Amino acid sequence: MPLGTLDRSAPSFFRQGPSPLSRLALYSALALFLMVADARFQITEPVRKAISAVLYPLQWTMLQPVEFAGRGAGYFQSLQAAEESKDAAERRMAEMSQRANQTELLLQENTRLRKLLELRERLDTPSQAAQVIYDTADPYTRRVMIDRGQTAGVELGSPVLDEGGILGQVTRVHPFLSEVTLLVDRDQAIPVLNVRTGARSVAYGDPIAGHGGGMELRFMPGNADVQEGDLLTTSGVDGLYPPGLPVARVVRVERRADSAFARIYCTPLAQVYGARHVMVLKPLVAELPERPAPAVQPKRGGRR
Repeated sequence: MPLGTLDRSAPSFFRQGPSPLSRLALYSALALFLMVADARFQITEPVRKAISAVLYPLQWTMLQPVEFAGRGAGYFQSLQAAEESKDAAERRMAEMSQRANQTELLLQENTRLRKLLELRERLDTPSQAAQVIYDTADPYTRRVMIDRGQTAGVELGSPVLDEGGILGQVTRVHPFLSEVTLLVDRDQAIPVLNVRTGARSVAYGDPIAGHGGGMELRFMPGNADVQEGDLLTTSGVDGLYPPGLPVARVVRVERRADSAFARIYCTPLAQVYGARHVMVLKPLVAELPERPAPAVQPKRGGRR
């Protein structure tokens, strides 16, 4: 047989390579390994920050037409709202003018008392304005992105609030953006103080309460002195939130005979959904004095 007639190509069995099932198993194992490594060692965090810095101009450019259209539509709808806001502002100014003299007197008395008692002056927490640009893509979390990041001095754990009260906390910082976890997120908790009773507790996020998100005071005794309408403010014991900032208001208290704890539901005072302009505070821990070193316990002598 002539040599030119021989088939020199490899059989199809050796050309096809790994089977589709083998490739699927290999890629699945590789993806699982990368997810575990990222969750354990945060190996992709620099990549996320670099991508965020690169995509920020593109995000800003793509948001401009939306914001321009929103401003155009909002201009025609804001005239009546401006009139109503003006009337409400005038009413508030009239009420505030009645309290101005009393407030000045109380401030003077408070200053004298603090000097007499040699109390430490209240902390002046630095803050900066920011704007909410969009919600995060994860439908199972309650988080938003603001247009301030590491370049603006935003720190991890910084409290975020609007004109109503505490909105959330910075949980991730990028060079030009920051991620804020809202109070209604299931992983968020904040120490609070009941203004009426002075009792401290912890409020946890409840994203499905009232079908719009709320908060809940957990592990409160069934006979706890909590009533509907009680105002909850930050207690300041965690070293992050300044004390006295409004957080939520109690809307429902359920006391059941078959449980030792009461179910206490609250609604945030901040505009959790729809907030646009916010204030980012510096964490309080940076302004607090250092904790004293623990006392060294003397060693006991051994048996004789």
